[in-house]
Amino acid sequence: MTIWRPRADILRRPVYVSLADQIASAIDDGKLVQGVKLPAHRDLAYDLKISIQTVSKAYEILARRGLVTGETGRGTYVKSNGDTTQMPYIADRPLGIVDLSIVTPVCTNLQLEKTKEALADLSANLNPSSVLSFRPNAVMPRHQEASVRWLAELGVDTAPENVIITNGASAGITTALMSVAGSGAVVAAEEICYHVIRPLCDYLGIRVRAISADKEGMVADHLRDVCSREQVRTVLVQPNISNPTACLMSGPRRQKIAEVASQLDVAIIEIDVFGPLLRNRPLPIAAYAPERTIYITGLTKAVLPGLRIAYIAAPAQYAPPIANRHLMANWMATPLVAEIATTWLEDDTVQAMIEWQRDAINARQQVVKEVLDGASYQTHPEALHLWLTLPADHDELAFVSHARLRGVALAPSSPFTLNGHSAGAVRVAVGVQDLQDLRSALGTISSLLRAKPDRNILPV
Repeated sequence: MTIWRPRADILRRPVYVSLADQIASAIDDGKLVQGVKLPAHRDLAYDLKISIQTVSKAYEILARRGLVTGETGRGTYVKSNGDTTQMPYIADRPLGIVDLSIVTPVCTNLQLEKTKEALADLSANLNPSSVLSFRPNAVMPRHQEASVRWLAELGVDTAPENVIITNGASAGITTALMSVAGSGAVVAAEEICYHVIRPLCDYLGIRVRAISADKEGMVADHLRDVCSREQVRTVLVQPNISNPTACLMSGPRRQKIAEVASQLDVAIIEIDVFGPLLRNRPLPIAAYAPERTIYITGLTKAVLPGLRIAYIAAPAQYAPPIANRHLMANWMATPLVAEIATTWLEDDTVQAMIEWQRDAINARQQVVKEVLDGASYQTHPEALHLWLTLPADHDELAFVSHARLRGVALAPSSPFTLNGHSAGAVRVAVGVQDLQDLRSALGTISSLLRAKPDRNILPV
């Protein structure tokens, strides 16, 4: 059978991008199927009369898009059939599966009843502008005022006109990146980070540079080195219980990252969706570099999944372009959801539900400590997830597949890595409603860690 090969005569500058696009199109069209080995760097460079470095850069782009995977000495293989939106979880879960693959707050009848009460109150006391107005400046000022008071409790000093309200943190991250980076720009992020970052930057035409991390998260000295060598426009950082590694960055580390960004004139996007859950949280990076830090937080992870609301607190220089781009892309956050969020902020329901959530998480983390005793993992007493490092003899995808066959869904590491490769770890969410379900699922994980690895299990 003839193996598809890229064509040299249709390559355009920049050649590495054009080559990556050709291969991606072939995968999408089915000309290159899953598992097919791509030509070696040197062979393809010779065939196309281009440099080996150009081929390497093209393969790197494909890996970031989640289309190929490879290891030194084995080669590069097609990973998926055009699915550039790979998520670390399976969208639908059949009955009988304990889903530890997606991070959610603990939800019980308490959250459901609170929501029903809020909807009833909204019906009885509806602000007409929330359903009758097309104008954000007629709808959002009250919500901006309420958010400023809450942001102050989180350590962020801002003004109402500098707050942009969005439908969740992902929308906020997208708007912020469009505003302070843009197509062709270079941004820096931790080498293992929130799974949305890699595909989002690809879609926006933004180049991402991986920054090494330790148990506190991003390493400031490596950030300085990368920013000194390249025209980095923005750094993305999640200092409070980072997703997926559950790192908590110390105050001195935050201050050092702020100093690096200030010295090299780099903007900061600080993602803090888990920060509200921390009883004793360090000051945000925004407190050390308020003139350049775009701070993003929300209520979805800390309070209620369906409360799709987030707040961008931007420096005065960035607030207008962020607001304009959000206007063009989304117009405004959903007013009815904003009404519930603001009501809950004003009557302290948010704080009460966060305090309840902390206690619920503490109980689940105690189960983690008991059941996974002896395992290698990183977490925090108020974290909704943990980062479990697998023993060296375990294959990550086989481990995930084996757990799935035994009724436990886990998130593999590859969607979180900027190079798309395995980190030999899995993310385990612990926000399960039933503690016994969590104990049982963690028991399955523990037994798999102790068992002899089975590499013959097919991915599911």
